[in-house]
Amino acid sequence: MTDVLNLLHDSPFAFTATATVVGLMVGSFLNVVIHRLPRMMQRDWNEQAAMMLEDAELADCAARLREKNETPTRYNLVIPRSGCPKCGHQIRAHENIPVLSYLALRGKCSQCNNPISPRYPVVEAASGFVTGYIAWHFGFGLASAAAMLFAWSLIALTMIDVDTQLLPDSITLPLLWVGLLTNIPGTFTTLNSAIVGAVAGYLSLWSVYWLFKLVTGKEGMGFGDFKLLAAIGAWLGWKLLPMVILLSSLVGAVVGILLIVSRRQGRNVPIPFGPYLAAAGLIAMLWGNDINAVYLDLLR
Repeated sequence: MTDVLNLLHDSPFAFTATATVVGLMVGSFLNVVIHRLPRMMQRDWNEQAAMMLEDAELADCAARLREKNETPTRYNLVIPRSGCPKCGHQIRAHENIPVLSYLALRGKCSQCNNPISPRYPVVEAASGFVTGYIAWHFGFGLASAAAMLFAWSLIALTMIDVDTQLLPDSITLPLLWVGLLTNIPGTFTTLNSAIVGAVAGYLSLWSVYWLFKLVTGKEGMGFGDFKLLAAIGAWLGWKLLPMVILLSSLVGAVVGILLIVSRRQGRNVPIPFGPYLAAAGLIAMLWGNDINAVYLDLLR
């Protein structure tokens, strides 16, 4: 074990290659999280609503809510095994190799030929690429391990937000606390900057939310966005928050305009903001200080 760690420490190529393979495998697990976590949340909400209705002696309505839980009794990130949504064929080990299995199966179920969404290998490939780049960028050590966890969380949050317009507390809140713990030794910023970043990240979008609601009477974003920016602030510190907000707002505005112009999305259809925050947060972690330095030099 010591020899392996020494090899990873001394060889950037070996560390990057190993990290890429790990990232591909984690990407496969992220697909499970992206698919199942919102359904687990829905089950919990239905159960809570049913219990409240039973307390109010509305048994028929409670029964209908329970019927909406179409998933098995035990349903979590591990159980049941993944399978084809059409024929129920359980995915075997050799059919679950990241990216390669999809290519070997030609994007179809081995039993019923039902098409498999290309999003699965895309998530796996993105996770592998980002993980490998983080390993090359930071080198062997705590910063790499922490940044990988940060990136994996952002990938999961991005896809869940795209699908459901939800940013689960079960990811954003632990991400915030882990960010603060990671910066106790000053991994990415000082602990004081991380604490201020968490508070400033939450309050900045919270203020925008209430200002927009007071002016228009509408909700411009969800509370999950506040928590995500607070988590990003906990990881990167308050100094990089303006860049994160600017980048995410700029990219979000451009994408929103393009979707409206191309008529793929109506003006009144909400656009999830989490993916833009996540992308800006990852950019800031990797190149934020360099971007800030260039910007400050231009102002001189």
